Amino acid sequence: MPAFGVMTTNFVSAAELMAKVLGMPGYAFAIIDHPVSSATDAGLRERAIAALKQGSGLLVR
Repeated sequence: MPAFGVMTTNFVSAAELMAKVLGMPGYAFAIIDHPVSSATDAGLRERAIAALKQGSGLLVR
């Protein structure tokens, strides 16, 4: 099943570092606004749409 990673803006550098440490430098993932935990339903919907738009580009390279 095709899949892609999603990261919030505040954790992008940590995710990039983890990818590098785990031997996958440059691993691409979708980036959405932070935070998710306190976002409204509308905010979550916007983040989901943004993730899907970015993710579809990551899956079809």
